[in-house]
Formats: sequence, C-alpha cells, structure tokens
Amino acid sequence: MDDRPAPSSAAVSARLSRHPRRDTGPELALRSRLHAAGHRYRVGYPVPGMPHRTIDIAFTRAKVAVFVDGCFWHGCPVHRGIPEANRAWWMKKLAANRRRDAETTAHLESLGW
Repeated sequence: MDDRPAPSSAAVSARLSRHPRRDTGPELALRSRLHAAGHRYRVGYPVPGMPHRTIDIAFTRAKVAVFVDGCFWHGCPVHRGIPEANRAWWMKKLAANRRRDAETTAHLESLGW
C-alpha cells in the first residue's frame, strides 16, 4: 500500500519490524508435529502462477496448501484488533490482506489444490 502513514511512534514501528514473516511460533509448532507424525512437506512453497506469494506448508503431491495466518494480519474476527492510531489506513490494509488471501485460495482451488 503506497499511502502508508508515518508510524505513530518509534517504539511501535520497531516492535512491528521485529515480528517474523515466517518461522513463527505457531508455524514451527505445527511443522514439528507434522514431521513427528511422519509427514513430509515443503516450506515457503511458491504459489503456482502468483509471483511473490508462498504457501506456508505445502504437501505438493497431494496438492494441499496450509496457511498459518496470524489473527492480526489476516483479520481474525475473534482475536483481531485494529490499532487506534492510523485506524482508517489499518482497516484498509487488513481488508486488502483478506482479499489477497481469498484470491490466493481461489487460485489454488482452480488449480486443483
């Protein structure tokens, strides 16, 4: 989003920049359990035909894509919270994330995933 506002504070900006994009706690826990159960998978697998998008955990032979979506960034209706600072921008950003998620899911389904 190119209309990104200035951060509300340096502390908030620093905190958000430290959040990992991949290999989060929930992802590592799920991957550990899958591996212990004997399942083999690919991590960060590119979404076919959609540059710059990846599948968190991909079972390529079975064409199963697993996305481990965080509540905040993906708009969980139960746990999400929208920051008060720059609220309009965040609402637009999180809505765009949900649209992108839906578009990716529809694309993978059209390919038989």
